[in-house]
Amino acid sequence: MLDKVQAAQAETRSEGEESPDSTESTGPAAPQRGGFRHLIPRRLTSRIVFLNLLGLVVLVAGILYFNQFRQGLIDARVQSLTTQAHIIAAAIAGSATVDTGSIVIDPDSLSDTLDEARPDADQLSGLDFPINPETAGPILRRLLANTTVRARIVDPEGNLVVDSRFLYSRGDIIQSELPPLAVDAGNPLKQLWDSFLTWAFSYDYPRQPEYGLDNGKDFPEVAAALNGASVSLVRLNDRGQIVVLVSVPVQRYRAVLGALVLSTSGGEIDSVLGAERRVVFMTFGLVALVTILLSVFLAGTIAAPLRKLAAAAERVRRGVNKRVEIPDYTARQDEIGELSGAIRDMTTSLYNRIDAIEAFAADVSHELKNPLTSLRSAVETLSFVKTDEQRARLIDIVKHDVKRLDRLITDISDASRLDAELARAELHAVDMVKLLTAIVDLANEVRKPDQAEIQLDIARLPPGMDPVRGYMVVGQDSRLGQVV
Repeated sequence: MLDKVQAAQAETRSEGEESPDSTESTGPAAPQRGGFRHLIPRRLTSRIVFLNLLGLVVLVAGILYFNQFRQGLIDARVQSLTTQAHIIAAAIAGSATVDTGSIVIDPDSLSDTLDEARPDADQLSGLDFPINPETAGPILRRLLANTTVRARIVDPEGNLVVDSRFLYSRGDIIQSELPPLAVDAGNPLKQLWDSFLTWAFSYDYPRQPEYGLDNGKDFPEVAAALNGASVSLVRLNDRGQIVVLVSVPVQRYRAVLGALVLSTSGGEIDSVLGAERRVVFMTFGLVALVTILLSVFLAGTIAAPLRKLAAAAERVRRGVNKRVEIPDYTARQDEIGELSGAIRDMTTSLYNRIDAIEAFAADVSHELKNPLTSLRSAVETLSFVKTDEQRARLIDIVKHDVKRLDRLITDISDASRLDAELARAELHAVDMVKLLTAIVDLANEVRKPDQAEIQLDIARLPPGMDPVRGYMVVGQDSRLGQVV
C-alpha cells in the first residue's frame, strides 16, 4: 500500500513538473474537424453568437427570397397600366371620326361621338384610319399629366407615330436622362455592396430593346395589340431596371387603328423594392445587434462559470498537496449549479480520500516500526548473550516479531485489496436488521458451551421514519458481514 501511495504521489509530482509548453496548455489538443465543422468556432461564446446569427440570416434570406412583395407590386402595376391603357385607347378611338375615307382625331368632339351612329362593318372594312400625331399628342399629354408613364402609339404598319417622352408644350423645359455616373473606384465598400445586391437580387427577365421608327412589328407586344389582343410584359431596360409594359389595341368597333404601349419608367419599381429591402436590412441590423448582445450575455452566464470551473479543476489536478476552492454556483438552480455542486462534492471526496491514504500510511508506518524496532534490538543483543537460554529467548522474540510483521503485511494487503474491490464493486441496498440477525444466529449456533451468547438489540426508529427504509444502507452485504 505504501508503494502505491508513493507511486501516486510521484506521478502527481511528475505531472506538476511537466515542460512549460505542456503546463500552459489549457486542455487536450482538439481533433481535426472535417467538412463544415471547421467553420464553427471552438469557443462557446463565439459558437453561441455564430449559431444565433446564422438562424437570423437564414430567416432574413427566407423572407427576401420568398417575399411576394415584388410580384404583388408588379401585378398591381400591370393592372393599373392595363386600366389606364384601355382608357387612353378608348379616348383616342372615340375621338376619331369618318371623314372622306379617313379618320380624323378631334379631341374636342369626344363627347359628341358617343351618340354618333355606328357605321356598318362593311363600311369600316374599306376605310383607312391613319393616326395623326398632332391630334393624338394632346390626348396623351392630358391623360398622362403628372405621371411617369411612357406611352407610344404604333400604326398598323409598325411605324412609331407618337412617343410621350418627346411631347412638349410651349414653355416646357426639355429634360433627358444622362448616362449613369461611373462608380467611384475609391469606395470599395460601395462596390462590394452593389455587387452583393446584383448577385443576390438579380432578375431573370429578358432585356427590352428600344423601339425604332419603323420596327414596331418586331416586338411581340405590338404585334399582339395589332391583332386585337392585350398583352402585359415584364422586361429589363439597358440599366437592368424592371420595366412593366402593357399593350392594347386602339380600335373603333372592329377596326384596329394601331397599338398603344404603356410602360413604367426605369427604376420606379426598383426604388420601391430597394426601399423595402432597406427596411428589411435595417431591421436585420437592429435585430442582429440585439442578438449579439443577448448572445454575449447568455454566453457570459454559461461560458464564464464553465471556464472558472475548468480552471479550478486544472488547479486541483496540478496541486494535490494544497486544497483548491471550487467556485460555488449551486444557487443558480440550473445545470451549471448542478455541475458546480457535483465538482465540489467530487473534490471533497478526493481530498478525503487523500487524507485517508495519508492517515493509513502513517498508521502502517507506526505499526511496522514497532516490531522492526523490537527485531533490531533483539538482533543487536544476540551477539552479547552468553548463555544458550538467553540466546533461545532472543530467537523466540525474533520469530514473534517476524510473525507479527507477516500478519501486519497480510492485513495491509487484505485492506488494500478490499478497498480496490469496493471501488470496483456494484453497491446495492442492504437491510442491516436482516444482516445482523443472520450473523448473530450463525454465531450463536457455532459458539462453544463456555462462550457467551450474543444478544441483538435494535433501537427503535424516530417517529415518522419509514420502518422499512430506516435500517437500509448502500453497500455489499458480504463485505459488511465480514467487517461485523
